[in-house]
Amino acid sequence: MDRKAVQKEIFRLSFPTMGGFLCQSLYDIVDMVFIGMLDKAAIAASTIFITLFWVLEVLNEIVGASSVSMISQAYGSGDMEKTRQISQETIFFKVVLAIIGAAVMGLLLPWFYNLYSDDPAVVKYGMDYGVIRLAFLPVFFSSYTVNTIFRCTGDAKTPMRLLIIASVMNVVLDPICMFDTVPGTSIPGLGWGITGAAVATVVSISFSFIAGFALLLAGKAPIRIKFREIFHLHGSIDKKLILVGLPSGCNLLLRNLSTFVILKLVSSFGTEAIAILGVATRIYQFAIVPSNGISMGSGIIVGHCLGAEKEGDAKLSVHLTMLDCFLFSGVFALVIWFFPSSLLSLFLGGEAPGADGVFLMRVFVPCILCLSLMSGFSAAFNGSGYTKPFVYSAVISQWGASVPYALVVTLLLHKSLPWLWVAYIVGDAVDLLSRFLFYRKGSWLRKRV
Repeated sequence: MDRKAVQKEIFRLSFPTMGGFLCQSLYDIVDMVFIGMLDKAAIAASTIFITLFWVLEVLNEIVGASSVSMISQAYGSGDMEKTRQISQETIFFKVVLAIIGAAVMGLLLPWFYNLYSDDPAVVKYGMDYGVIRLAFLPVFFSSYTVNTIFRCTGDAKTPMRLLIIASVMNVVLDPICMFDTVPGTSIPGLGWGITGAAVATVVSISFSFIAGFALLLAGKAPIRIKFREIFHLHGSIDKKLILVGLPSGCNLLLRNLSTFVILKLVSSFGTEAIAILGVATRIYQFAIVPSNGISMGSGIIVGHCLGAEKEGDAKLSVHLTMLDCFLFSGVFALVIWFFPSSLLSLFLGGEAPGADGVFLMRVFVPCILCLSLMSGFSAAFNGSGYTKPFVYSAVISQWGASVPYALVVTLLLHKSLPWLWVAYIVGDAVDLLSRFLFYRKGSWLRKRV
């Protein structure tokens, strides 16, 4: 394919993915806006839970990263039977891992909240919110798998539509479930508080999964899932699902453990500092959606190209991905740089944020740009199945740079909160450099799964 054809294919798969992710991020943001109407303790509680949830994402990442490269390469080679088997196996593995993860984390949840806060309100909010989210973890993981199957077989529009509908459902259900009266109206609500936010989320995600799974069973996708075969194990596929994605899982684990450390340091500055971090992080995650969406679409194309022995097109996909991500996420970065206070106040009940919050928002701007460039390298590694660089870069950037810096400025030098925020820039800059070096070696071009 020429440059225009590759770019068109990236946009074909990426834009629907990006649109779905934007909607998903939007209802995360809406969640935070409504939770912020309760108080800062509620924001802090949801922030702590999301940090815990990222650890559980490690289980999803191990099988999920494997499935992207394996399904896309099998589909790219034209082997529909193998594509179907891998897809079915992925669903089974995700459910099993989610059940185990939810059970373990459910037992650790009270200890986890007390580790980060001695505020009784934060702990109560956290338990009310977290128990419901954990109970539906298998549904969350399964919904990710359904979307992956559609995207890796060339249909990015169906998961986008499902995510849009789920997002609208969540936005509508949030105020109804959370408040006695829907804000700005006279419509009566259920008044469940932060529990209502969790209920709205799990109901909307459950719809997305059930609808998508039904379409796969009905043959409304390039491959048709057979329910009776989902629980049949294939040793060779199972081994690859674990081993190929294990480096990606280790990468996520290392990054999330570093997040634990930094969150603990942030908690020493009080509940408000945790709340500010939670709000700023949600805004940051919304800003990087274009990069994530384009990277995911491009990773599938890389897998297709490598499966078809078209290495030149795979490299071109990576280069175009870097440019696209930088341009799209750059727009969000500019908005954050010029309007940090206004954005934060949306989540704080209209209250103006302090200087520490504004500084964090501007710290996230170079982080967004670094991640946009890293997204191209991620597409190469995920699409090829060569995921070891994720682990190495996590060790180098997080545990060799970001965490040591954060510990030094906070515990040894006793600096103010803005110094701690700089740890995010330090980690991302080193991460970008390390991924570039691994990409430049070219080992990913020779990797097949």
